[in-house]
Amino acid sequence: MTFMNTVTSLVASHTDFLWPKKLAPIALFVYNRPEHTRRTVEALQKNELAQLSDLFVFADAPRNEAAAASVQQVRKFVRGIEGFRSVTIVERDHNFGLSKSIVSGATQLCEEYGRMIAVEDDIVTAPDFLSFMNRCLERYKSEPRVFSVNGFNFPITPPVSYPWDAYFSYRSNSWGWSTWNDRWEKADWSVSDFAEFIADREQQKRFNQGGSDLTEALARRMAGKHDGSWDLVWAYTHSKQDAVALRPVLSKVNNIGFDGSGTHCRWSAFQQITLSSNSSPKYRLPDSVEPDAYFAVEIQRLHRRSPARMFARYLFDKLGLR
Repeated sequence: MTFMNTVTSLVASHTDFLWPKKLAPIALFVYNRPEHTRRTVEALQKNELAQLSDLFVFADAPRNEAAAASVQQVRKFVRGIEGFRSVTIVERDHNFGLSKSIVSGATQLCEEYGRMIAVEDDIVTAPDFLSFMNRCLERYKSEPRVFSVNGFNFPITPPVSYPWDAYFSYRSNSWGWSTWNDRWEKADWSVSDFAEFIADREQQKRFNQGGSDLTEALARRMAGKHDGSWDLVWAYTHSKQDAVALRPVLSKVNNIGFDGSGTHCRWSAFQQITLSSNSSPKYRLPDSVEPDAYFAVEIQRLHRRSPARMFARYLFDKLGLR
């Protein structure tokens, strides 16, 4: 059976939507966590579109001798990955670090394929994660304000009357996401206009529509206190370009990295739901790309800076833990 015949058979009963001729490639970023990587890959393999998708594994090199053995374990595992249309492994010969690894890998795939889906080694996906991503990438490819599609949603109960399976948000997220090259290339990874931004309250107000913590987090990143924070720059790019991110009402991912094993994930501030699959790729997607006011308020509430959180941030900075 040819690729297009296989795709057509998957969606034959859903004539309102045609899949693209080639699905978006998947970028999987791995480092030194073999068990997390195994769980991430096994979940991806169970996705309905896995066998039709090209997987690119970007394996970072060890940062020091202590990480060398676990990095080799991960590399040995990923060399045996099956269950995808193709598997390409990019083994770095020196340590890139999280931010550079993701930015360079995503840029490579965006430039070559025009779009891509990204997953890190601590993200477990629902069986319809790839279906949701590809469906949304195709649906909003011509909507210039839509800069990313996210797989994660916060613990927000939608209004009973909300008619869609997704909503637009001022806040983007890095736990399983996708984008297009013509939007990704607009990111300025050095944030060369930061001095102008930090002096302009209106710009900060616009950025903080996604949460009152964003400006502070970006400032900490620019001060060198927040490594691995490519996602803050990507969030800032959304704000600067008056762009939005699409989120599913029901999460398509769980983050399993809040166990102390990761460099940048030490605890989870949000409850994560049990993942389930939408058995049909016929998602009800919003026509308007304007952020929904209800969800915007809820996300603001979830990211409101409490005195306890501010003290914890201060403590971690003083102890050099972040």
